Amino acid sequence: MRVAPKIILSAEPRRQLEAFARSRSLPLRVVQRAQIVLLAADGKQDLEIAETLNITRQKAGRWRKRFARLGIPGIQKDAPRPGRTKKVSAAKTQTIIRKTTQEKPDNATHWSTRTMAKAVGLSPSTIGRIWKTHGLKPHRIKTFKLSNDKHFIEKLNDIAGLYLSPPEHAIVLSCDEKSQIQALDRTQAQKTGAQKTGQAQKTGQVRFS
Repeated sequence: MRVAPKIILSAEPRRQLEAFARSRSLPLRVVQRAQIVLLAADGKQDLEIAETLNITRQKAGRWRKRFARLGIPGIQKDAPRPGRTKKVSAAKTQTIIRKTTQEKPDNATHWSTRTMAKAVGLSPSTIGRIWKTHGLKPHRIKTFKLSNDKHFIEKLNDIAGLYLSPPEHAIVLSCDEKSQIQALDRTQAQKTGAQKTGQAQKTGQVRFS
C-alpha cells in the first residue's frame, strides 16, 4: 500500500502558500494547488482533500507529491504531460530524409517506419510524421524515385516549408503532371492526327472544320 508523502511546512513557505490560496490574480489552478498543499500539511489525506475541494483523489495526490519533490516552484508550473510529442532536431530530420531518399535498408527493397525508427533511434510514429510532413512515401515502390541531387534535402525542406508556412498574402499552388505525360518526357507515344481521326470514326464522333 502506497503512503502519501507527509507535508511539513515552515513559517515562510506556509505564508507564501496561504497568499497563493487567497489570491485573486493568480491562475485558478495555482490557487487550487496551494490549497491542496495546505490541506496536506494539516494532515488531510488525499481523499479528504479531494472531497473538500471537489476534485479527484488522483489530482490531490499528484500535486502533493510534486510539492514534496520540488517545493513551491513545482506547483507554479504545469506538470509535464505524458505522450507529449518529442521535438526532433533539424539535423536528425535531415538524416532521416537522406537515408530515406539515398539509402536502402539491409535485406529490404525500401524503408518502413519500423526499420527507419530502429536505424535512427526514434519511434515509428515519429518517422511517419516526418515522412508525411516532407511528402515522402518510400513504400510506393513503383512511383517513389531517389534523387541524386546533392542539394535535394535543402530543396525538399524549402518546398515543404512553403506548404506548411506560406509567405504572407501569398497563394501557393501545386501543379501536377498530366496523366501519362511527364515534365521531362512522355510515357506513351503521342497519337498522330490520322490515329485520332481513325479512333473517332470508330465511335462516330468525327468533326469537320
